[in-house]
Amino acid sequence: MRAREVMTTEVVAVEPGTSAKEAAALLAERGFAALPVVDGEGRVLGIVAEADVLRGRLPRDPRLHVRRDDENGTPPPALVSGIMTADVRTVETTADVADIARVFVDARLRSVPVTDRGRLVGIVSRRDLLRTLLRPDDQLRDDLVALVAEYTGEPGDWDVTVSDGFATITRTGGTPEGSVETEERALRTLARTVSGIVDVRVGTSGTE
Repeated sequence: MRAREVMTTEVVAVEPGTSAKEAAALLAERGFAALPVVDGEGRVLGIVAEADVLRGRLPRDPRLHVRRDDENGTPPPALVSGIMTADVRTVETTADVADIARVFVDARLRSVPVTDRGRLVGIVSRRDLLRTLLRPDDQLRDDLVALVAEYTGEPGDWDVTVSDGFATITRTGGTPEGSVETEERALRTLARTVSGIVDVRVGTSGTE
């Protein structure tokens, strides 16, 4: 499954010249954790997160602090260009969602911009990936049955079950055109293209 199949295409982005206050309003009103920063042609330049906007913008209440060392400190940047993170990780529309999930886990990210030849076309969040796991088993089975029938041309020779996203494909009749191993490998690959399939087992009726 690829990024373009799960990404959100209606992306709210800001430009470097956007005010930090406007970016804060978008984050608060839309419930976003971060916003992509793009140039006039839609190329991703960076990302601005909640922490970037908060940094230095909440002055200490003088009634609650004895020391006032920061009274004459440098004011925070007024524009997104001064607070954004330029070293931003992006993924292409063809990226495998499994690889994106690994990025989320390893880099502790909540979302990544999706680009097509450098231009922003969507965004993938942890929530988008979680939604793929929520598809009902009967829907997953229907998709899988259709794929198996199309690939083998033998719709009546297979038993397909799905439980909690785990699929089992069992040949109950007929014989493969090539080797059993080749057929099983192909079916496992096909099954993993179905959004929501966690794992798949392929075999022949009467075998383990």
